[in-house]
Amino acid sequence: MNRTEFIITTAIILFAAFALGWFANWLVHRFTRVRQSDVADLDRMSQELHEAEETRDQAITYLQQREAELTNQLTQTEAELRATMDGLREARREAEELRSQIPH
Repeated sequence: MNRTEFIITTAIILFAAFALGWFANWLVHRFTRVRQSDVADLDRMSQELHEAEETRDQAITYLQQREAELTNQLTQTEAELRATMDGLREARREAEELRSQIPH
């Protein structure tokens, strides 16, 4: 094989390798390309996720407010119950004193 044949053979091999690489690159990009409908689906899902997170945050805020209201109401009710029980105790004590003063 002389020098000219060697150069031509090497050029053909290099061109074939280039063509094969280019074809492989095109094939990979062809199958891994993101479609517009996929992007639209991702946008829609991200919007729905954002809305769901906002709804969750609103629900958490509502529940925290409701819990605070109920805790406050419970505290007030317990205070009223204590006052009522103290009043009842005092009334019973007074009734016992009055009974003891009445002759039998």
